[in-house]
Amino acid sequence: MVSFKLGLTLLLSPLLSATLSSGTYYNEIKVQDDAVLNDYEHALPHTYLEASSLPDNFSWGNVDGKSYLTHSLNQHLPQYCGSCWAHGALSAFADRIKIARGGDGDDINLSIQYVLNCGTEMAGSCHGGYHTAVYEFVKKTGYIPYDTCMPYIACSDESTDGFCPHVDTTCSATTTCRTCDTFAGMGGSCTEIDHFPNATVAEYGMVSFMEHTLLGDLIHAIKSEIFVRGPVATGINAEPIVPYKGGIFRDTSNGKGVNHIVSIVGWGTEKETGVEYWIIRNSWGQYWGELGYMRLELGQNLLGIEQEVAWVTPGSYTTHNFPCAENGDGCHDKKPGVSVEHYQDPSIKQKNGEIFLSLQQKFLKTTGGSVRAAASA
Repeated sequence: MVSFKLGLTLLLSPLLSATLSSGTYYNEIKVQDDAVLNDYEHALPHTYLEASSLPDNFSWGNVDGKSYLTHSLNQHLPQYCGSCWAHGALSAFADRIKIARGGDGDDINLSIQYVLNCGTEMAGSCHGGYHTAVYEFVKKTGYIPYDTCMPYIACSDESTDGFCPHVDTTCSATTTCRTCDTFAGMGGSCTEIDHFPNATVAEYGMVSFMEHTLLGDLIHAIKSEIFVRGPVATGINAEPIVPYKGGIFRDTSNGKGVNHIVSIVGWGTEKETGVEYWIIRNSWGQYWGELGYMRLELGQNLLGIEQEVAWVTPGSYTTHNFPCAENGDGCHDKKPGVSVEHYQDPSIKQKNGEIFLSLQQKFLKTTGGSVRAAASA
């Protein structure tokens, strides 16, 4: 199992915990000194899928006309909250669950507010956090509720903006999952839900910027991770993209120090120029950019986009819940009937000589009718 803490990872990504960009954009990245940035044992996709097999264009937002992405988010409502790190991390996580399910059923969206309520010491708050810290928190805690348990309100315990001082965002059973039965003036009350739909983390890690830059295969490592397992979360210098209104961002004059987290959902190639670009989902609402997305030239580490790429794999996720009454009755004692699905890492199938891709298999480039895959580790 690969598992190491921040001190070692700093050698691989020198810009990790500090923003070098000038300007006034609030730095929403905060990394704990004892953070564990990598915790995995399965082979990574770049070790068993060759770069030459990857397509010129691929997006999880359009796989044969179907999107395998979960909904776009806005971290800045109902009031400002610097929780991009949680939005980027959990959007990519939820996407990977949707991909694993083949796009079947309703989307599973994960509770960002739960992380803000209960993960402030490890993961972050409205004043900053880190993508891998979300995954570390969920793995160590053992679960993350679905967002119908605890919808996003853009507050953490230290927040003073908007209505935040008047709501409870400390960690408890009622700030993990709860429901309210009717208006207080009619005798209503709110109660905790003890058994609720949730997802777990199996493994997580980062694509080592320094290591893969030295090996000359950084883009292959990032693309193969996205193609095989799903979208990734990554850092970016947000200052230059605040006024972004569309097109491929190619400006090389900006700093690479990151202060914001987004997710990369795919890549493309502009026909007229041959310029390759990342397809990036932000958490500033769909009024920003290209319906909440942007395109940014890849391979240049523009705005630091390629230096802090993080990934996660699900452990399990609830597909059939413990049924509760509307007011929460019946949820306080564990009952049979819950069902979960368990994620199988594609490397297991690949190692066994099985087809390890399903939805995206047809997009691979082939030679002589067969997929050009890297040798098994």
